[in-house]
Amino acid sequence: MTHRGTLFTVSAPSGAGKTSLLAELVSRLPDIRVSVSHTTRAMRPGERDGIDYHFVTEPEFIAMLERTEFLEHARVFSNLYGTSQRWVEEQLNHGTDVVLEIDWQGAAQVRRLLPDCVRVFILPPSIDTLMTRLTSRRQDQPEVIQERLAQAREEISHYVEADYLIVNDHFDTALDELLAVVKSQRLTLAAQERRFQALLQSLLS
Repeated sequence: MTHRGTLFTVSAPSGAGKTSLLAELVSRLPDIRVSVSHTTRAMRPGERDGIDYHFVTEPEFIAMLERTEFLEHARVFSNLYGTSQRWVEEQLNHGTDVVLEIDWQGAAQVRRLLPDCVRVFILPPSIDTLMTRLTSRRQDQPEVIQERLAQAREEISHYVEADYLIVNDHFDTALDELLAVVKSQRLTLAAQERRFQALLQSLLS
C-alpha cells in the first residue's frame, strides 16, 4: 500500500525568498511538489498560467469557493488566493509530499483541517534586506512596495505558529535547513512505519 505523503505549509513575508527556496527544494528532492494556487491577481511578466498560478477572475474564484473546492483561501493585497483541495489530497494519497506556499492565514486554515501538516516560516535577515529585495524585483509600484512592507510585520508576528523557523540570510544555508526539515519528516517513526510496513512485518514474523 502506498504511504501517504506529508503536507508542508511554508509562509513568509513578501520578499523573504520563499519562492526561490521552494523551486530549488523540489529540484533537489524526489516525490515533492509545490501546489499551484488559484488567484485573481493580474499575471506578472514572465509568469505562466498553470505553472506559476491558475489565474482566474473573481467571479470564477467565488464560484469555486461556493463549491467548497478550496482547502484554504485568503484575500491578500486586494486579491484572492486559494488551494485546490482535490489536487492536494490526490498527491498525498499517491505518496507525494506537497508544499503549500501560503500566508499565515491560509496556513492556519490548513492546520485546523489537517492538523498533521508541518508548518515552516521563513524570515528575512532584516527589514532593510526585505526592502531591497522588493525594490530589486522592479515589478511593483512604490505604493505597492510600501503596502507590502507595512504588512510584513503583521505576517512576521505569526512566526510563533510554525513548527520550524528559517532565516533566509544566506540562500544556500537556508536551503540546507529547508531540505533538513523535509528529510527529517520523512524519517519520523510514523512515516517510516507506513513506508516500510511490509519490511517490518517480515522482520518481526
